[in-house]
Amino acid sequence: MFQGLSDLGHAYLSFMNPLTLAYGLGGAFVGIVMGILPGLSATLCIALLTTLTIKLQANDAILVLICSYVGALYGGSRTAILLNIPGTAANAASCADGYALAQKGQAGRAIGIATSGAFVSTLFGVVCLALFTPLLAEVALSFGAFEFFWLALFGVTMSGSIVGNDPLKGWLMGLLGLFVAQIGQESLYAYNRFTFDWDELSGGISLIPALVGAFGMAEVLTTLADPVERKIVEMKDSVLPRWKEIIEYRWTVLRSGVIGVFTGLLPGVGEDAGAWMSYAAAKAASKEPEMFGKGSIDGLMAAETGDMASIPGHIIPSLALGIPGSAPSAVLMAAMIIHGIQPGPMLMIQNPHFVYEVVAMTTLASITILLFGLFGVRPLLQVLRVKRSILMPIIFLLCTVGAFASASRLFDVYVMLAIGIGAFFLRRRGYEMAPFVLGLVLGPLLDKSLRRGLVLSDGDLSPFFTRPICIVFATVTIFTILLYVPWFKRGVRALTGNISGSIKGAFSRGT
Repeated sequence: MFQGLSDLGHAYLSFMNPLTLAYGLGGAFVGIVMGILPGLSATLCIALLTTLTIKLQANDAILVLICSYVGALYGGSRTAILLNIPGTAANAASCADGYALAQKGQAGRAIGIATSGAFVSTLFGVVCLALFTPLLAEVALSFGAFEFFWLALFGVTMSGSIVGNDPLKGWLMGLLGLFVAQIGQESLYAYNRFTFDWDELSGGISLIPALVGAFGMAEVLTTLADPVERKIVEMKDSVLPRWKEIIEYRWTVLRSGVIGVFTGLLPGVGEDAGAWMSYAAAKAASKEPEMFGKGSIDGLMAAETGDMASIPGHIIPSLALGIPGSAPSAVLMAAMIIHGIQPGPMLMIQNPHFVYEVVAMTTLASITILLFGLFGVRPLLQVLRVKRSILMPIIFLLCTVGAFASASRLFDVYVMLAIGIGAFFLRRRGYEMAPFVLGLVLGPLLDKSLRRGLVLSDGDLSPFFTRPICIVFATVTIFTILLYVPWFKRGVRALTGNISGSIKGAFSRGT
């Protein structure tokens, strides 16, 4: 315990220098700008910045990415309040009450509420990140090749629910990511797989061109194909939060923070789930539920607190288990791997200080959004006046430079273009790219663990199903898949309904 506190103190002190603070402020600024622009997601922001920070030290690069992650989700609340368009999917729950307040001439007040809720909830999530990640990692240290196989397979199974409403499309994209991850020389005997005698493919598909193509290039094409122009609401009042309101809604902040962190811990449940669940809980507990959707302070506070608290929640399983809980955390985990940091159970052995450094990074990110949220509102809103016909070519140029700069190979630019064009058409058919990236990231771990396990067991499959942890993961994975089968889902609902009814009946007879 004391060693952990010492490591945490050293992590905070290591970031107390001008250059590191500048990186944090810069990352948060870029994230907020990307979040403010409708259609540009936190996932795209992290993917683009991964290419631009490839030459930085690992800690500085991850700091920029985490600050941009937090900044993008926070920045999306601006357009939700002023345009009634969520900057990111996680900000959709903020539209109703935030825009209603803006129409009443209280846009600044709404932004102040969103800023204070985001700041407090992110700090709450940071505390949970510091407490739970080492504990979860200690449990995961008992994993071997057999357990890692099921862990990776469970992560790919979560691609059915990580985004969208069609699990089949998610699984198909996850399997496509697994297939692409197998291209190139395999890890044990350096045998070429799926290269078709094309030498450039022997090294496999690099993560950076794939990320930039799947999110950056595809986003450019999607935005240019479906431009949306909306008039923003003028902001005339002050954005400084009323601390009396924060104290008044302290239970809303605490409840939404717990819900946000909990939803973040669940693989496949995005930041938007934390926002909507917090919003629903606040409405159920409110004395004025009829005000929700008409400018409720309680509702706006709950929505912004829930989605921001889920960010540290998503980082916990990403670090401890190597399973990202959302699309942005999947790209963040890929960036960590690119910078030589392997998330998962071995992280606490190979790089135990990194967890506490991430805690310090997330704390710095929460402070930066508070500063920009209170003192940089009006200048940042000028970004909304930039035409998309100007902005999108700039992003395309960044995508091209980023794909080439990672390894100085023109082939990577071709990969970025091919994946980007393919992703554009797939997205128009309802196929999301986050499951593809998840399969691409977890593919090497799944392949390596399966082959190592077979070598250790001399080709025997039984250890994959008889070891205790494997049994748990296999059961959860199969159960997760079956939950999407209609008759099985109906049976589970009926069973849980009968059990809850029996418990309520027992309590009523007892009283």
